[in-house]
Amino acid sequence: MQTSDLEEEALFRAIEDSGTRAILFGRRALIALGLPVVTFDYDFWIHSDDLLRFNAALEPIGLVANRDPAQARKFGRYVLENDLRVDVLVARACPTVDGVRLNFDDLWERRQTLEIAPGVHIAVPSIDDLIATKRFAQRPKDAEDIRLLTALRDWVEP
Repeated sequence: MQTSDLEEEALFRAIEDSGTRAILFGRRALIALGLPVVTFDYDFWIHSDDLLRFNAALEPIGLVANRDPAQARKFGRYVLENDLRVDVLVARACPTVDGVRLNFDDLWERRQTLEIAPGVHIAVPSIDDLIATKRFAQRPKDAEDIRLLTALRDWVEP
């Protein structure tokens, strides 16, 4: 499954226009920062108060939630999908494998805003926060992503 630039722009524009507090993380955030990785899905961490607004923004482009809002809040995550897959973290906080608790509000306060197309912006975590989100799991690709992000951080902030 390959996402066209047009589909991606429509996705990001719909989220931005909705006013949802949504942070793109995972490998799509690395791609937005210019790192050479590949992925086929999108990962967003949204403020739990914005869940209905987020879903409503993406419904016109055919993305359908696999859980109702109450279930999504209970489990802290859900998926929106059609030919795209959008994994949504909706918890107020999430622990890393090493026990560090990441809070959405803290990441939101430190976020970076990137223009990915003329007039279309996305929020991504700071590099340090993105590294921390890569510690939600202990997959080999996360270790490689942390290595790439650390090199980027060291290059940008010598």
